[in-house]
Amino acid sequence: MSVVISVVETPAELREFVRFPLRLYNGNPFWVPPLLRDEIDTLTPGRNPALKNAERELLLARRDGRTVGRVAAILSHPANEKYGTKNLRFGWFEAIDDYEVTEALFSAVEAWGRQKGMTTLTGPQGFTDLDFEGLLVEGYTERATILTIYNPPYYPRHLERYGFAKEVDYVEFQGLTPERTALPERLVKMAEWAARRNNLRLARYANIRKMRKERARELFDLLNETFDELYGTTPLTQEQRDYYIARYIAFANPEFIKIVVNEKDEMVGFLLSLPSLSAAFQKARGRLFPLGFAYILLALRKFDTLDLMVAGVKKPYRGKGVDLIMTIDLFRSALAHGVRFSESNPELETNKKVQNEWKIVATRQHKRRRIYKKSIN
Repeated sequence: MSVVISVVETPAELREFVRFPLRLYNGNPFWVPPLLRDEIDTLTPGRNPALKNAERELLLARRDGRTVGRVAAILSHPANEKYGTKNLRFGWFEAIDDYEVTEALFSAVEAWGRQKGMTTLTGPQGFTDLDFEGLLVEGYTERATILTIYNPPYYPRHLERYGFAKEVDYVEFQGLTPERTALPERLVKMAEWAARRNNLRLARYANIRKMRKERARELFDLLNETFDELYGTTPLTQEQRDYYIARYIAFANPEFIKIVVNEKDEMVGFLLSLPSLSAAFQKARGRLFPLGFAYILLALRKFDTLDLMVAGVKKPYRGKGVDLIMTIDLFRSALAHGVRFSESNPELETNKKVQNEWKIVATRQHKRRRIYKKSIN
């Protein structure tokens, strides 16, 4: 039978939208399910502050009454204002291996975009750059992190057949934590020298609540400054910052958040990392209760991998060793906890400065993901 596309309008349809991947990836060891409640909140106006400045259309594809695909069409007004574009984004794309389903979904996305006066379509992207973005094009036998998309290898084939082409690529690395005796002494001394020369120090916290109270907003201010130069980014409003502080910082261990301050106690750099929660999220199957929360708490106590989420350095302090100070101290913390691996999360393939920092340890580039673009004139 033919594919039928419908717009998500009811709470039941929204639940179907967010639950569809649980069936699609059932038994897949590499996919990491998001928390279903977080997904619903992200996609619901009134719960996600990003939707105050964006529009979205959620679409389901059905055949014979059974859901076989989904996609979100996203109109980000801040992005179009910043870049002077008439661009529509897509995200949350999932479909069975049937090109007819993909074609039907994106035909509906294009129609909605043209109705809104848009001329191009890019994705996968979210409402902000802290949402899922970038289709996996290499690394199908590597487990995802809680912040990244996993998809089967037929997705790129479907999109390229439909007319999408590469816009930008991101690469990801897995690093092997060095043994204590293998921490490069030259780099350790360089970090110490940079701290002395520029009157810098690490601000340390034993309590995440205290760190959140004193530094979280300052951290997101610096994140805004850092993101401003990257592809497709838009500044986070204060309400959006508070939303992400509540969503992500609650899981954090302050020992793995590195904050560098100057002589005035002003933050000049940060590096935010978390114990990997991928295995815990897989066990939770999208739910915190009855057992999901216990899996997450256990993973926060016993882990061998760190996810390096985001980092930033104030412009006047770039090239002054701030990133090195944070990286060396992070490896010290990793060694103290028996961490064996670190995951980079996506970095633009052109961001060589960030990628050079991975040369401190043995690494492998194990994933690549892509944002695609297509004209919809």
